[in-house]
Amino acid sequence: MSAGSGHRSDNQFLCSICLDVFTDPVTIPCGHNFCKHCITEHWDVNVSSSCPLCMEDFYRRPLLRVNTFIREMVAEFRREAQQRASSSSSEQQAAKPGEVPCDVCTGTKLKALKSCLVCLASYCETHLKPHLTALCLKRHQLMEPVENLEDRMCTQHYKPLELFCKTDQTCVCLLCSVVDHRTHEVVPLREEYEGRKAELMETEAEIKQMMLKRRLKIQEMKDSVKISKNAADREKAEGVQVLTALKESVERGLNEFIKEIEDKQETTEKQAEDFIKDLEQEISELKKRSAEVKQCSRSEDHLHLLRSFSSLKAAPLAKDWTEVSVRPPSYEGTVARAVAQLQETLSEKMKKLLAEVELRRAQQYAVDVTLNPRTAHDDLVLSDGGKRVQHKENRDLKKNIKKFYHDIFVLGNQSFSSGRFYFEVEVKGNTYWALGLVKESVDRKGLIEMSPQDGCWILWLRKRNSALASPSDARSDPEKVGVFLDHQKGLISFYDVDAAALIRSFTGCRFPEKLYPVFSLYGDDCGSLSICPVNQTV
Repeated sequence: MSAGSGHRSDNQFLCSICLDVFTDPVTIPCGHNFCKHCITEHWDVNVSSSCPLCMEDFYRRPLLRVNTFIREMVAEFRREAQQRASSSSSEQQAAKPGEVPCDVCTGTKLKALKSCLVCLASYCETHLKPHLTALCLKRHQLMEPVENLEDRMCTQHYKPLELFCKTDQTCVCLLCSVVDHRTHEVVPLREEYEGRKAELMETEAEIKQMMLKRRLKIQEMKDSVKISKNAADREKAEGVQVLTALKESVERGLNEFIKEIEDKQETTEKQAEDFIKDLEQEISELKKRSAEVKQCSRSEDHLHLLRSFSSLKAAPLAKDWTEVSVRPPSYEGTVARAVAQLQETLSEKMKKLLAEVELRRAQQYAVDVTLNPRTAHDDLVLSDGGKRVQHKENRDLKKNIKKFYHDIFVLGNQSFSSGRFYFEVEVKGNTYWALGLVKESVDRKGLIEMSPQDGCWILWLRKRNSALASPSDARSDPEKVGVFLDHQKGLISFYDVDAAALIRSFTGCRFPEKLYPVFSLYGDDCGSLSICPVNQTV
């Protein structure tokens, strides 16, 4: 241990509460070390049992046992410190500037180890020995070496300042107390010293406590900055995802708009090209006919002209182009239609993206929910772990003050009275189910009106021939439903987890009582409802 002691830092053995070397060091569950007295006193003052350094809260106050390994290291550290002090004191060193020299040494003045308030002199190790061995000198009061010992003598009577006048708040000698201060309250110097020392120790403790509070405040601020940075990074990532998706939608709308214009122009150009091709073909044929007519009209052969006249005189077979034209397409309203279509697309896209973001945020508040068998209707069968419920008709209904008797419901064990909470339920394959949150005082004996006015915020689905039976229930056929509660905002939302879509939200709600998760299932062949672990959507 000694071999490696040179590499140890003195701060390793300091308690962060009292800032002194450990006394009875203990290690708390988070791994930090403190003096047993310091951490006990800290927990006695504070309401919660938490680590002063990392602020980790403990459900119960930890049982403290002295860490023997650290205690042995501290003991070794103390021994080494004493050895260093002894070795340094045994070395006869000359007094350096700022150090008190020995008053007896001749020649080289050695460093003084103690000052005598009786002799009014300071002594090095050699010249101090008589005060440690001689019986008459042992009674002298020694102290850490100081200069100007004459300042500790009364300037009027040249006697040691042994008393303290509390009236004048000054140090006096024995003669002063009977001459100038005989009517004053005078106490021994040591007595006043002890009182003032105790006050200074209290001040020191207060300063240390202030230092600790400021260290904790620094850590709190660092934690706040870290939380803020994580939130900022998360918000930037979500914002980039949403805005990038919207940007891509805008780019697709722009490309579709340009393509529509270009398709119309291309159609117009193709029509014109076909007309021009036909016209050029007719022009070619008319040129040929014109050449034949010209040749025949210039001929001197009477018989040839008369024989060809009928065929050449007849009008050539040609299309009537009078009403034929290329009409430019109308582009009026194209931009407005494109903008309207883009607006509709962006609106749907934004709803979906925002629902995905909200779902991811809600999933951060996932809690472990289990079913309470004491509240289950007799037609419901719960799994051993309280995570799954099935319906099985039971004719022998037993009344119980906590059970649901009329409606086939079961509550969760957990209650919510503040904060945010989220849980997921697999409903796949069921034709009739209901789930959500209800107030603590919900009527378990009569018929439940599933409305917020009656303290019930429930999503339900009833299918007949694969069709939804009611416009008030789930408008999709989800396989897994997420339930989110924000107590402060008065918000309860239901999500289709696989589609990352919002099914329904109740806003502006008031919750005067505790809320409990509630589940219902009907039909022997409909499978089961299962509370499943939350896997956050990426």
